[in-house]
Amino acid sequence: MRHRAHTECNQSSPYEKRHEVRPKPIYDCIKRLFDILVALLCFTVGIPVYIVIAVIIMTDDFGNPFFIQERVGLGGRRFPMVKYRTMYVGSDDCKYDLMEKNEYSSVHFKLTDDPRVTRVGKILRRTYLDEIPQAINLLIGSMTVIGPRPFIPSEQKSLPDDRLLVKPGLSCYWQITDTTKMSYEDQLELDYKYIRERGFLTDLKIIWLTIKYILAGRNC
Repeated sequence: MRHRAHTECNQSSPYEKRHEVRPKPIYDCIKRLFDILVALLCFTVGIPVYIVIAVIIMTDDFGNPFFIQERVGLGGRRFPMVKYRTMYVGSDDCKYDLMEKNEYSSVHFKLTDDPRVTRVGKILRRTYLDEIPQAINLLIGSMTVIGPRPFIPSEQKSLPDDRLLVKPGLSCYWQITDTTKMSYEDQLELDYKYIRERGFLTDLKIIWLTIKYILAGRNC
């Protein structure tokens, strides 16, 4: 039986759906168990570290140490994604003033030297410690360890529906590829590549490459 993602936030997308997902119940079940295991491991082992990071963030720039942002997930369902705050309080409002400096050719916004990022935030981003709170998303099932990264609703509106056919993840092909030098179409093809190839070996390969990139200090 074929399944197509339905999304309420992406009805105006100019792209047609081109891909479908083959059901893999055993893979999906084991992957879900793995997500829960990783989340529980993070909570049980890393709580002291989480507290220290939160205190350091507030010391550097006082305010909520967590950053919660609405993202679009599986089937177009929206969910709150949790991260450590790496920018100055209220700096997200300045994003549109910096759009012309965007280093990506797609809807994704990113600057190598973003003036909104705090001193501590730069370290957290470089070490990917800012992503740790997403263990909450893993536990509740809105995200998985490996899958296409979720975009905010305004960005997803310009993207194809069929990249939402699988659950979004902490890392995927985008994170282990220098997408700033790729065309918009090639960037999207990375999401489709994962949708076609998703499986145990693919996930293990991406996990291994992500760890290598992080240890090498590369910006995935």
